[in-house]
Amino acid sequence: MRKVVLFIAMSLDGYIADSRGGVDWLNGHGNNDENIDTYTEFVKDIDTVLMGWNTYHQIVTELSPEEWIYHEFTTYVFTHRECEPSRQIHFTSENPVGLLERLKQEAGKDIWICGGANLVQQLVSENVIDEYYISVIPVLLGDGIRLFGSMKHEIKLKLYKTRTYHGITELIYMRSLKQS
Repeated sequence: MRKVVLFIAMSLDGYIADSRGGVDWLNGHGNNDENIDTYTEFVKDIDTVLMGWNTYHQIVTELSPEEWIYHEFTTYVFTHRECEPSRQIHFTSENPVGLLERLKQEAGKDIWICGGANLVQQLVSENVIDEYYISVIPVLLGDGIRLFGSMKHEIKLKLYKTRTYHGITELIYMRSLKQS
């Protein structure tokens, strides 16, 4: 069965965007000769991307307005806006948990939860994320958009792997099968 994987970066104090929604702080420091590319390694096992409207809008208007950067994946964007779909991008107002359950039953590679906070928080709240790849960026923002909000219950995770590069700490957790 396909896994649901959150692959995201956050500040040391838990934000995925600053108070203006900006992400220009998403870099580390250190020796660029390290040439670490965790993204390319990660996406080898992915063929589907889920994101919220704000993440999609930021990508197409700010981060990569000339080219859809996830062209090799099927993308689902959660929104209540009426948007024209393309071959690769599907706009939906479907319940994210319901869509995930359906996608997990289909053949394919793993499913990447790309962002934003609202989508992540809904999926975390329902405990449907199998793996968490969280890159902690060495910056304290003090305010902004939090990755994790309040939850109904505790979710136990098992640390699978850590890696550091450019001052960034990558934490990889798997959902524990035993939940209280």
